[in-house]
Amino acid sequence: MIEQYAADYSAAEQRLKGTEDDQSSIHYPTVFLFIGDESEQAIEPMMKSNELRWANNAGVVYCHVSSTSGANAGKGSGNNFFNIPLTGLPTILDDKRTIREQIGKSFHSTGEHLIVLNRTLRRINDSIGDYGRMYASFDRLHLAVITRADDPMNILLPDVVLLAQSIFGSLFKSVQMDLFVLIQEREQAETFGYAAASGISFLRELERFQQPDFHYNAPLQMTGDGLTIPVDHGPASLFDLVYMLSDRNERGMTAHNGMEHNYEIICRIMLLKNKSRKDSSVHYSGESYNNTSFKHSLRAESGRIGFVSAGLAKVQRPAYAIALTVLYHLFDQIIVRLQATTELGSKEKLRFFGLDAVTLTGRSNEMISDGDKLDDMKGLITSGIKYEQLRGMTLREAEAALYGNGCEAFFNKHFVEAAERRLQNINISKEIQYSLSRSMKEHTEITFYHLFKWTDENNATGEVTLSVRDKIRELTRAIEDVQQELEATLSMRVEDLKFQRVPFMDKRNVRTFIHTFLDVVYGLRLAVLKLETELSIYRRFAIELEVLNQWYRVRIERMNDLRAQLKMAAKQSISLSDDYIGQNVFEYYERVTTDVIQELEEKRGASMLFEERYIGNVLERIEQGESSFIERLIIVCRRDILTTERFNQSFEEELLQRANVSVSYSNRKVLPKDELFQQLYRMLEENATINIRLFDYTHKLRYEEQYFFGDRNSEFIRYAFGMDEASRIHKLGSLHENRSSGVEKLHLMGGFHLEDLIYYRNAKVFYEAYLKDGYKFHSIDQNELPVLR
Repeated sequence: MIEQYAADYSAAEQRLKGTEDDQSSIHYPTVFLFIGDESEQAIEPMMKSNELRWANNAGVVYCHVSSTSGANAGKGSGNNFFNIPLTGLPTILDDKRTIREQIGKSFHSTGEHLIVLNRTLRRINDSIGDYGRMYASFDRLHLAVITRADDPMNILLPDVVLLAQSIFGSLFKSVQMDLFVLIQEREQAETFGYAAASGISFLRELERFQQPDFHYNAPLQMTGDGLTIPVDHGPASLFDLVYMLSDRNERGMTAHNGMEHNYEIICRIMLLKNKSRKDSSVHYSGESYNNTSFKHSLRAESGRIGFVSAGLAKVQRPAYAIALTVLYHLFDQIIVRLQATTELGSKEKLRFFGLDAVTLTGRSNEMISDGDKLDDMKGLITSGIKYEQLRGMTLREAEAALYGNGCEAFFNKHFVEAAERRLQNINISKEIQYSLSRSMKEHTEITFYHLFKWTDENNATGEVTLSVRDKIRELTRAIEDVQQELEATLSMRVEDLKFQRVPFMDKRNVRTFIHTFLDVVYGLRLAVLKLETELSIYRRFAIELEVLNQWYRVRIERMNDLRAQLKMAAKQSISLSDDYIGQNVFEYYERVTTDVIQELEEKRGASMLFEERYIGNVLERIEQGESSFIERLIIVCRRDILTTERFNQSFEEELLQRANVSVSYSNRKVLPKDELFQQLYRMLEENATINIRLFDYTHKLRYEEQYFFGDRNSEFIRYAFGMDEASRIHKLGSLHENRSSGVEKLHLMGGFHLEDLIYYRNAKVFYEAYLKDGYKFHSIDQNELPVLR
């Protein structure tokens, strides 16, 4: 859930900020044609990238020519994805030695694959026609062909591409075709050597396609009745430009997610070549891209057109990390407020639980029968013993002589057992919950964090539980004292008991003794019973407080666990950012989040976070499940925090403030804006290294152009055009995008040839070795191919 939230925020930050500026729309219709199974992994990332950056992305068509049905490719992408499965073609499981050759021969030997291709490409043509309103012009179609060098299916590339060109040509005046070759240089353990040889076989064929005198004729178009129509090409090179993109850059370093980076480069190049011309009247010092001029600059004296590679560097607000960091700090601020110090005293805290002395003493008295019941004992029948016989006995002996066990039985039945029954009917848990419910309504500032602390006997702040424990000890001592007094009383002689005696009136003396005896002895026993009953109530409350404390402990541990998870997610996302771009994110957005929350509280009240419109009752949310709580946090972040002005700064201003977050106001060592811009400029220059390794780093035919993607009116881009202006040897331009979340730099470099590639020189050895061993990589005579250089 939090990953989706962060991804959504990051995506929203990358989208155009204003609908009035459609500079990032493409001018002509565009089709991305992926050839081979290995290119499938590029489809979804490129679709997502274009969805974020191209206003009319819904009209872009994606087509995948594969050997299978490709059920996963483009899943859920709507009506603009087409899969063309050429099932039945030989696979590498059939015969690895001749797989490329057999695919080429099989394709031409049967018409079933051509039927599938023709039908689907015509459907695509019709589909493009339906998207007409999304484009400024229908004069031209841009066809971007993507394949991986070592994919055996790319032996069909000229057939598929020329068929597509001929069919699309029926709707458009011209079809401009560019080829993007993905090269995987990282060693592939299972196909070591063979993948390199397969890649060279394609590059050798590619060099043939790109020769100015390349000519190709084949019966590729097919009617619904099965009639074939030849497609003729040339003499001319097959593609307008060919781009080589490797998973290793010019320095030989393998970038993290190197191929994913190349997918983004392809999308930026296609936008650069096909950007909307709506604001062509708006002039800026940066030059615009001119495809004809760029292509002309790649031509060698011999007439050979060089290949192109590219690099892409980004400097943008780390929106993903920011979203997770703000989410964590909101959570943290909630905990701070839940733990806020309260002003309740010890007695008020006890009253909060319904445990104050007055309430519990009254509660225990309710358990005991009316004391008047003791008077009923005076009516019990005695044995008729005379006072003279009693006077020398102890009170215990006298009771036995008078009543046997009758008094004790009466007391047990009408007092002890009645108290026990009433105690059993008490629902301590329910009573505490009732008291807490009532008290929480009266004191809305009290939270389950406070209740946990007050009931934690292992904590000095656990006053409620400690007070109950103290009361239990106090009652235990009081019971012992009264019982000792009772024992002492029962052991004294009748004649020592103070009561009025009348000489010669035996019966009256016995009756007076009985009344005094019952008042004293059973008065003490009733006092013991009251204390024991109160003790029993306190003990049950102590047990319930322990249960309650454990219940709160579990909830707080869940909160702590959630807090730790959110913090870890935020920290990890920050660590994935560039060290410079990701600096001080955690510290800066702690301050920002705190400030925004305080501003909201000043406007809407100190307890606004706990209103239903915001987080609501945290404990209830946790009980509904952690996801319910996190969902509310995300809603508040999206609606009330991330939408404030503090999050609407340009990326330059935001980065400058973050860079200086730890600098005090009195400290003059603040990072100046010019120094920040210089660091950003150098970072973009450093990270925009082209994604191909060349044997001669500074070969004489090297031609370069660089383009900024971002708000051309931003301070940083204005600064960048002035930087190194006098010594700059490459063309520098910009493509305006109405967004403030960052800037990108696309570096185009062209003019090199196959023999300049380190990949070519290294893999050629494997290619020659496999050929000598009898492997067949081509479906045409090798004499038709250019010589290995």
